[in-house]
Amino acid sequence: MAFESINPADGKTLKVIDTWDDHQIDAALQQAADAAPRWSGTPLAERCEGMRRVAAVLRGRAEELARTMTLEMGKLIKESRAEVEKCAWVCDYYADNATEFLADESIKTDAGNSYVAYQPLGTVLAIMPWNFPLWQVFRFAVPALTGGNTGVLKHASNVPQCALAIEQVFHDAELPVGVFRSLMIAAGQVSKVIADPRIHAVTLTGSEPAGKKVAACAGENLKKSVLELGGADAFIVLEDADLDETVRNAVTSRFLNAGQSCIAAKRFIVVDVIADEFVERFKDGAEKLAMGDPLDESTTLAPMARTDLRDELHQQVSRTIAQGAVVVTGCEPRPGPGAFYQPSILDDVTSGMTAYEEELFGPVASVIRARNNSDALLIANGSRYGLGGSIWTSDIARGESLARRLQSGAVFVNGMVKSDPRLPFGGIKASGYGRELSHHGLHEFLNAKTVWIK
Repeated sequence: MAFESINPADGKTLKVIDTWDDHQIDAALQQAADAAPRWSGTPLAERCEGMRRVAAVLRGRAEELARTMTLEMGKLIKESRAEVEKCAWVCDYYADNATEFLADESIKTDAGNSYVAYQPLGTVLAIMPWNFPLWQVFRFAVPALTGGNTGVLKHASNVPQCALAIEQVFHDAELPVGVFRSLMIAAGQVSKVIADPRIHAVTLTGSEPAGKKVAACAGENLKKSVLELGGADAFIVLEDADLDETVRNAVTSRFLNAGQSCIAAKRFIVVDVIADEFVERFKDGAEKLAMGDPLDESTTLAPMARTDLRDELHQQVSRTIAQGAVVVTGCEPRPGPGAFYQPSILDDVTSGMTAYEEELFGPVASVIRARNNSDALLIANGSRYGLGGSIWTSDIARGESLARRLQSGAVFVNGMVKSDPRLPFGGIKASGYGRELSHHGLHEFLNAKTVWIK
């Protein structure tokens, strides 16, 4: 098997990269294992300085990296540039804050001295998706490496050039050999890598089925795991919401990255009294989006990452329409080359419909009408997912009260859900477990060691 890098805007093959054999995998894992004790023993200040060098390489290579992302998975070039900068930001954040986050935690007990020391586990395997091909990797790698671990990456099969470019960034930032490696392996080779004694923990961002397989394999081998899985984020619009601001954010939150984001708003739960006006304005905003070449600065809706993903999305949409949902706009692939799908809105989506029960990973919004605020919260919490959500209201106190009752890993009041290095990121229920980013994410792959001295 080989990895094919295909431009989703025109369907042309960019590059073919061979899958590694067992010898190549073993050599990379041994490099990481050999580097682990040296890297963990490197003073924290030096590891932080290494992250600053990584940030500098990212910024110096921003246009090249952005173009690689856009060509390989189709996101708008301006979104790709922003992604590179966000990766540099997370490097700066941990370089600035790791000393505080990793300091021993003194705890008063019956000892003369007792404290918690945070120490690295070893080598962490990351299994990462294609939708944010740099950011997803850096938000795992930077805290893990800053904490003294080494990392190996199994990236998505459709972004092999991004995987190799990330490894090159760490290399060119002069981190020691083996501290970060990209593995050119297929999905069928992952379980063997997880079981390898040189791997000490595993993190995955991806689908629920993939998460279950990785969690089972990690559990069988008694290894720590963190899972960031799918989401069906609720975008709750109350009757007193500022509709100008709300609709502007609704369009961005649903159609950013062609709707291919785990924390994109997917279920627009709107109180009945303003639902008609919201839908009409939402339709106008969606229809203003312009599909086209993602390298063109004027394009505002990118293609999806692969044609098979677009076709799967359309099957979900078609089933939902057959089940009684109303087409507001779009809901068809764009004819011609490329993995384009029209900006789409489904209205009157109700319980039992495909779009109500499943995650739609593409530029399709589902509008669900609620009788009142309590009903909106009940609908939002009825999902098996629990990654993020947002609440739109002019009553901040009421928004915060509802936010505390919304079952998700993150809630934003009058703001679209986003990941931020300063805040923990992750979900509950079928959206996974564990946290990335902030000091919480840094501590996920550290041994919280108790030290007690008489």
